[in-house]
Amino acid sequence: MKTVILAGGRGTRLAPYTSVLPKPLLPVGERAILEILVEQLRHSGFTDITLSVGHLAHLIRAVFENGPSRGVELDYVHEESPLGTAAPLRLVDGLDETFLVMNGDVLTKLDLRELVRSHHERGHEMTIASHERRTRFDYGVIEADDEGRVLAFSEKPEVTSLVSMGIYVMEPQVLDAIPEDTYFDFPELVHALVREGRSVGVYAYSGYWRDLGRHEDYAAANEEWSDVDGLDEIRADT
Repeated sequence: MKTVILAGGRGTRLAPYTSVLPKPLLPVGERAILEILVEQLRHSGFTDITLSVGHLAHLIRAVFENGPSRGVELDYVHEESPLGTAAPLRLVDGLDETFLVMNGDVLTKLDLRELVRSHHERGHEMTIASHERRTRFDYGVIEADDEGRVLAFSEKPEVTSLVSMGIYVMEPQVLDAIPEDTYFDFPELVHALVREGRSVGVYAYSGYWRDLGRHEDYAAANEEWSDVDGLDEIRADT
């Protein structure tokens, strides 16, 4: 099965680090995030990988073309201008069977083979890997009616939401909902599919996951993640 890793974003929320390195090459432990992802894919049997690159793409190529053999087949598509998270899929050849898509800044121990199995079992056109995220408000939250009367007051409430992990399984027909030669993000793609009544599913996962787009998450990942022990647990899971 083909896998596309989206590694072309500018990573502006992680500035100034990303002014000199693309976000997927930021280190976690002793290796870059992207190196960990590729190794995880290889151990799970996903060896046909396309990297969608853009910002500082030459550095990503240098790491993977000049490093040791990784046991995978890597190729690249290059975004000449930013295309968003979904539109780069239009540049990738060979997406004529079920395929996997991952953001290049995800750190997780999700069993990818189980995700794909669930996708096929449920017959969706797209399956979104999801995680429960708790967000605490730092303020007292007021609920009021249209006349300004207070109906309820909560002190620093916590809201629980199901959020995308940045990992997707898709069928080839999903690509026809992505316009050509224009900026297009995954939320727009999901909205388009849902509007058309097409089947979009969710796969809930409660294990380890971090999206490394923010400074606090990146710092936490470096405290939590053991490069060797983390990979060993993934091998055991898969």
